[in-house]
Amino acid sequence: MVTPFHHDGSIDVEAAQALAVSLVEDGANMILLAGTTGEAPTTHLPEKQTLLREVGDAVAGRAMLVAGAGSNDTAHAVRIGVGSQDAGAQGLLINAPYYNRPSQEGVYQHIMAVVEATDLPVMVYDIPGRTGVRIEDDTLARLAEHERVLAVKDATGDVEQGFRRMAATGLAYYSGDDGLNFAWLAHGASGVVSVVAHADAHSWREMVAEVDAGDLPGARAVAQRMRPLTAAIMGGGQGAVMAKEALELQGRIPTATVRLPLVRAEASQVEALRQVLVAQGLL
Repeated sequence: MVTPFHHDGSIDVEAAQALAVSLVEDGANMILLAGTTGEAPTTHLPEKQTLLREVGDAVAGRAMLVAGAGSNDTAHAVRIGVGSQDAGAQGLLINAPYYNRPSQEGVYQHIMAVVEATDLPVMVYDIPGRTGVRIEDDTLARLAEHERVLAVKDATGDVEQGFRRMAATGLAYYSGDDGLNFAWLAHGASGVVSVVAHADAHSWREMVAEVDAGDLPGARAVAQRMRPLTAAIMGGGQGAVMAKEALELQGRIPTATVRLPLVRAEASQVEALRQVLVAQGLL
């Protein structure tokens, strides 16, 4: 979930609560806070904890509350994980360290340090385009041996690899790429962790239900319908930025303010997004 800010850059807790409730009402059964789309690198641990507590109170058990615990400093990632558990997180999302370019042994030890510091179930986040390092087959297999490593959010773009890894590890897979949501689900993924769902969670929920019911043509039709919105949010701008612009246009957050180094979208991008939202009946 995005992290709503006031115009001055401080966190808008009331907007975050209202947004989380609306997402749950639209079909989300998990709320991820302080992930990439939540601008985790520019939010600090006390802010993350406030979000977890306040959003947790608002959601009131209607959805699982998962916290991002990403950092390129293992000790920092551990502090985030422990602090998130203390604030009410029910699961953690842990990515490989970014920028450092560690070996696979370093990736394994980093993730395991966070896993072992808490009592929470863990979703491993494989997103080499942002971290600069892949989580290789052997590393994932070792991680999967831990009883609380249960799932993978995959943003590698490699569905064939994921299909193979699902069978090899028994881990639950979740699409981390909205453009590939249908492909992932058709290959056995358990669900999606979506940016585009900010603007239309209902449709993704519908698609998951169609796949679960064995209606692939119906799910494919939903995916086709979602293509313009997915392109508008993910195709040109930064996902968190464009998701916030969509939410502001829909009147669901007061402002699409982001923290530097992110900046707001260009007027032309916002207008193109507005036209898609109108055409999709979302505005």
